[in-house]
Parts: sequence; structure tokens; C-alpha cells
Amino acid sequence: MCFGKMRGMESLHAPWRMEYIRSLEKNRDNANAPCFLCQAADADESKYKQLNILWKTDLSIVLLNLFPYTNGHLLVAPRMHEPEMESLSHEQAADLQVQTIEAIKLLKRAMSPQGFNVGINLGKCAGAGLPGHLHQHIVPRWAGDTNFMSVVGDVRVVPEAVTKVYEQLVELRKKMGASGS
Repeated sequence: MCFGKMRGMESLHAPWRMEYIRSLEKNRDNANAPCFLCQAADADESKYKQLNILWKTDLSIVLLNLFPYTNGHLLVAPRMHEPEMESLSHEQAADLQVQTIEAIKLLKRAMSPQGFNVGINLGKCAGAGLPGHLHQHIVPRWAGDTNFMSVVGDVRVVPEAVTKVYEQLVELRKKMGASGS
């Protein structure tokens, strides 16, 4: 990310966002585009790092968001491609919440956030970027964080690389002796 000045106006550049914007266009044009959550759910352990997968259970998957709102932004999803919460079995819904709790515990130890935004966007009009596969967002928050930038400048400030956060969380989870592959 870099700063620049243009006709007296400050500019904040986030070139990594372009990859996300292009992926939206590509998926909009291709109704048969593969679901990244299904790809992650089907991946073997050799692909975990490449796909930012932290762990899987028989029913759920936990991974880092490739286009995070802030450091440590995780996604928790059922392994089954399902758009609606009411279509989940009781076991799937319970596992989704258990894995969300485990992810929050991991983030608390790894990053010491002062709070969290946890939520699900159901349907495209509610902000779901992937409306076909239900997933829950876990976004760590700190007093004075820079999430106001998206309101005033349509930009997000993420101070640490996703790959570095991934490695930190995987290592800490091993130390914590967590279950799940």
C-alpha cells in the first residue's frame, strides 16, 4: 500500500484489492465458477497453506479471508455447499458455532483483539459476496482501528500480510493442541 498526492488530495493505494474486484467480475460472468469454499472443503492437507485453510472438521471449515477487512479476518463455513441457514442440520449448525468459538479463542491468544464482529450475510442484497455458500465472518477489532477508512475512503487498511497471519495462527493452534485436521 502506498500514499500519493493528486491535485492537493491525499490518495491511499491498495493494489491487492484489484484481484478481488476482478474475481467478482469473473464470477459474475461465469455462473459455473468454482466455489472457493467448496474447493477448500475438498482440499487435502497439502493445499492448506495455499488456500489459507486453518482446519477442518467433518462438517465445517475454518480459513483466513483472502480479502480481509482487517488482520485475522476468518471465515467459518459448513463443508456442504448450502446458501440457507435453515437448511443446515442441527449438527451442522452446532459445529459452525463450535468452530466459530474455537476461532475466536485462537484469535484472542494470537492477536489480543479488544472485540469482534461476527456475522453472516444472507443473500446478495445483504452483502453476501458468495451467496451460494453460507459462511460466517469473524473480524477482530481494536480500539482505534482503521475500519473508518472504508466509510470515508472506500479503502481498508490491513497492516499485516495474510500469509504471515496464516503462519502465526497455524503455529499457535498447534501449540494449543487443538483438534480437527
